[in-house]
This record gives sequence, structure tokens and C-alpha cells, in this order.
Amino acid sequence: MSGQGRHALRHPPRWHWILLLLMLPIIAFSLLFEGWTTHEVDGARTRRACTSPIPRSADDGSPVLRVTDGGAETAQMPRRTAALTFDGGPDPKWTPRLLDLLRAHHAHATFFLYGTQAARHPELVRRIRAEGHEIGSYTYTGGDLGSASHLRSHWELSLTQTALAGAAGINTRLLRLPHTTTADTLCGAEWSAARRASDQGYLLVAATQHTRKPPQGVVRQYSHTSLGYREAAKLLADPEVDRFTTVTEGLGRSPLTAPATLPERVQGKALIWTQSIGHTFARAMTWALGIAGGLAALRLVLLTALARVHVRRRHRRWSGRRALGEVTEPVTVLVPAYNEEAGVEATVRSLLASTHRDLQILVIDDGSTDRTAEIAGSIGDPRVTVVHQPNSGKPRALSTGLRYARCEIIVMIDADTVFEPDALRRLIQPLADPAIGAVSGNTKVGNRRRLLGRWQHLEYVLGFNLDRRMFEVLECMPTVPGAIGAFRRDALLAIGGVSDDTLAEDTDLTMALWRAGRRVVYEESAVAWTEVPSTFRQLWRQRYRWCYGTLQSMWKHRRALIERGPAGRFGRRGLTYLALFQIVLPLFAPVVDVFALYGVCFGDSAQALGIWLAFLVVQMVTAGYALRLDGERLRTLWALPLQQFFYRQLLYLVVIQSVVTALLGTRLKWHRMQRSGTANQQLLKEPVPQPTTLSSK
Repeated sequence: MSGQGRHALRHPPRWHWILLLLMLPIIAFSLLFEGWTTHEVDGARTRRACTSPIPRSADDGSPVLRVTDGGAETAQMPRRTAALTFDGGPDPKWTPRLLDLLRAHHAHATFFLYGTQAARHPELVRRIRAEGHEIGSYTYTGGDLGSASHLRSHWELSLTQTALAGAAGINTRLLRLPHTTTADTLCGAEWSAARRASDQGYLLVAATQHTRKPPQGVVRQYSHTSLGYREAAKLLADPEVDRFTTVTEGLGRSPLTAPATLPERVQGKALIWTQSIGHTFARAMTWALGIAGGLAALRLVLLTALARVHVRRRHRRWSGRRALGEVTEPVTVLVPAYNEEAGVEATVRSLLASTHRDLQILVIDDGSTDRTAEIAGSIGDPRVTVVHQPNSGKPRALSTGLRYARCEIIVMIDADTVFEPDALRRLIQPLADPAIGAVSGNTKVGNRRRLLGRWQHLEYVLGFNLDRRMFEVLECMPTVPGAIGAFRRDALLAIGGVSDDTLAEDTDLTMALWRAGRRVVYEESAVAWTEVPSTFRQLWRQRYRWCYGTLQSMWKHRRALIERGPAGRFGRRGLTYLALFQIVLPLFAPVVDVFALYGVCFGDSAQALGIWLAFLVVQMVTAGYALRLDGERLRTLWALPLQQFFYRQLLYLVVIQSVVTALLGTRLKWHRMQRSGTANQQLLKEPVPQPTTLSSK
């Protein structure tokens, strides 16, 4: 259908795609950086086995080394002097306790800090500095420099300097290599790493062997833990040690920490913000991925369980209808058509072949520029009338049809829909209950031979039709599809007919009926075949209109959330469901996909793949059950895994585009799909699938 006026397109939004393309790389970088700090990316988790000892010149038991080409220069603490060193941290629990302990004993120490922890707790770094202690580097993440790549090794040292500059405005040339204790543990690949660090100006600090007593002069190595606290307290209580000091003070050397320059401090602040954002984002995404996966799995379980409830209610529902009597009243069928020459004849003839014979078929020609009106008028059946109007859009075409309708039961269909012979009769039977204002039929995909058609076929069965079973049980059906729906004329007139306030006139109409106190139900046995988009461009345009129109309808009927009766039930159940599963979750889907891909590539791949396969199995089981309920063959399930890698992402992007369009207040026009008359393709190919009956259960 075409449209004018209130839904004219002003300027389609474009900038948000640029924003998304910029955001995703930033998110990917944040995840990679967070993964790097946790050793998931370019990991340096374990130390290589030693293949050669350290040079003899370094193996004299001295804990302080400067590596040279010919060996090493070493140094030892003077007698009765102890240098306390603490590795790792700063730790928010134990570092303050260690500082209090040192202050109580009027002692100073050297803290070898992780760069990542310094960036996370800059206030502790500043306190360490302010209380006169010395700060050294323990690398950025504690990665083993002997097994790390040269790039990682360089970053481990340089990023620590940047973090210290941002946290406390200093640089340091003191270094302790992670996974080492005494000097002789700097063997094999560790010695190569120590030599590279010395070339950059670092003084390496190991620990004195435990066989050397504190009065002889020692460098002791402790951690930011309860054990480190107890051991440090024990040493500080040793009466044979006269001086507890830092490494450089104990050696009588000038301090190896210096003020950072202004550019270095700015870079450090940026690193702290980057790390904070990346860490927060990674944690948030972990929760979001878990919540999203849990909600998606819960939705599938809920759909299956409530579909089962729907099936069990069928017998009771049919018994109630028999008590009310069969509906045999005449029916007016409204067929709005704009340039539908490819399929309008098949649509009308399928209606004329219905077992319900008392029909008035109104083909409303909405200013078509092709042979639509000519073809419909040439069918030659007195039950068919062609009504002409200038091109005004589908809602106004339906309103025009309502003015010409003679019957109290109105059926609205699309001009590309082909009805089963018994579909019309089955569709109107629920209207025997006067409380029911509208009935949704069962729409099936006709042109499903290609992959895109199969994906949409699965979506119709698993998503739309299974959803409708759930919506009926919960009494919150949000949409009677334009392809096949029956209405009471008095219910339509009570809400003012078909509104053109939104681009999803079927959703708007259904929601208005709920708010007027009329129930809406689903009749799965009323089967009609429709033609779905055959190209991704057509699919995008169709779903863009659907999603945008649904957003408009939800906003228009938002007051249903606080209303009572059927309107309130619909609002609190139906609108909440749509907002959560069709808007909120899809908006976060691209980010969640990036995080999931990160988990597969750099995290626990087996766990990530296991979770994905488990979710896929749940989807397959649910889809199989939905296909069985609809009388469809299970062989289509082979296309479901492939659907996860492109089709799902396309629909998520449609939601993003629609939400941005709605927020900007841009009006869209009707995006008409080019028809090819293939709605009955599947119908002609094989026997008609029938929904599962109660007796087969």
C-alpha cells in the first residue's frame, strides 16, 4: 500500500549507523583490553620452565640487580637493615592495614604495585606515596614477562608507568618480575626479560634467601594478604633490626621515583578512565548476557508451556461454541489493494471457494496504477465488488470498505493472501461469544522454497503463531494480522473504525479493541497463505514499517498500563512483553553479540560454545513443537541454526533503526513490497498442513 500526508517521510535518520559503527569498535577494544588485563588475550599466565641458570656474577645471593651485557651488578642490604617489600595490590582491604602497621612502627617499605590495581585504586597509591613509602612496578597485570610476547612485555611495563602517572603523578625505575622470589629464580626466559628491563633503565629487586637472618641485612617479600600482614608484623617486632626502610634508602641510593610530566599524567588519567569503563562494561555485559540469555530461554519455555495450555483448552472452547451455536451469518471481506495485480485474483478466488458461501467481497482499489481493479472486476461473481478511491493508504482503504459493508461480521485480509477453503468459516466461529471482538487467523508462508523464505516460515511458526497461543492464554493479544482477521462491525464502529495514526493499523486496531473491553483470540485452524519478502531489502522495509508502527501503537495506547479490566490485563501483560522482548533486548543485542563473540575467541571457548549449543537445542525443541502444533514438517529445522548468524541480526538492526526514527520524531511512509503472486506456492506444491487436533495429543 502507499501512503500520504501524516506518514510522509521527512529525512530518514542516518547518523546513528555511524554512531553504532563507532561504538562497536570501542566496545570491542574495551573488551580486548579487559581480556588482556585478565590474560585472556595474549595471555602470560604460566611461567616457562628454566632452561639455563642465571650468570654466576648474579648468583651471589644479593637481591638487587642491574643486568649488564657481561652479567650483573648486585647489591645487598647493610647489616641490621631490613627492606620490607610488598608485591601486588594495592588491595582495598589489606593495603590500608599494612600502611597502618608500618606507621605504628615508624617504618617505611617498598610497594611493588600492579598497574591495573593502581588504576583501579588510585587513592591508595597516593596514600602510599604521601606516607613516605617507595613505589615500584610489579608489571601491569602480573603477567610472566619470560613467557609473554615482546609486545605484551613492553606494554606490561609502559602501561604500569602510565597508571602510576595517572594515579599519583610519578614514574618509577624499580621493578620486581612476577613469579620470582630470590635472584636465582630469574633463570631461563626470566633472565632475558630481566635484561630487557635493565636496558630500559630498571633496577631489579628480588628477595633475600630465607636462610639469611634479618640482622645480617635482608630484603623481605610479602603479599597484600593476611599472611603478609602477620609476617611483616613479626619482622617489625624483631629487636635485632635497627632500621626498617625502603630498598633505595637501605642501599644509600637516590630515589628511583620521579614526578611524571603533565602529558604523562593526562595519559595516565585517560588510562584509568579507559580501564574503569572497560571493567565496568565487561561486568555489566556478563550480567546482561546472563539476564538476556535467561530471559530468552524463559520466553521459549513459557511459549511452549502456554502453547500446551492453549491446546488443552481447545476441547473446552469448542464445547462452549457448540452451546452458543455455529456462526453462519453473512460476512463482508475487505481486500485493500494497491498495485496487487500479481496476487489479487488468487486471493479473491480463494475467498469465493470458501465453504462459507454467504459473502460480500469488497476489493478497495487504492488508486492502483496497474491492472489490479481490472483483474478484480473481471472475475465475474456478483459477490465481488470493486470500490475505487484515490491513493490514501491502507487504513483509509479499510475505512472506505467499512462504509460499503453490509454485514455485521467483517473480515480484513491483504491482497496477497490465499485462504484455505474452510479458513473463513473457522475464522468467524469464535465470534459466537459476544465478548469477543476480534479473531486472529493462522498465517503461513507460501513462498518458502528459498532460504530467506524458510527463515521467515520458521519465524511465523515459532514466533508469531506460537506467540499468539501464549497471548490468548494470557488475554493480551497485541495484533490481529492484516493478512487474516475477523471483527465485529459494532466493535469496529465503537472505536471509530480503522485509524491511520500509526503505520501498523492492525496493531493499533487490536489494542484499541482491548481498551474498549473486547477480547481478542486466536483461531489456529483458520489457515491463510501469504507472500513474504523475497529479498533482504524488501524484508528490511517491511519489518522497519512493522516495528515502527508497533512502537507508535504502544505509545498511543500506553495508558492501558494503568487501566482496569481487559484493557489493564492487556497493558500490563502485552505491552510489557512487547517492550521487553521486542524492543529492549534487541537494542542490546549487537553489544551482547560482540561480547559473546569475544567469549568464544578469547574466553572459555568450550563454555561459550556449550551455552550457545544448549540455547540452540532449546530453540530447536521449541521450534519442533511449534511446527508439530501447526502440522508442519520438521525438516525445515535445518535452517534454524543458520538463522542465528544473519537473519536475527538483521531484525535487531531494524529495531534500532525504528527506535531512533521514533525518538527523532521522523514520519515514515508505507514501504510497499513488490508482489510476485507466490502466496500459494507452497499450497500448490504439497498437501495442506493442518494444525494438530486435540485427539492427536
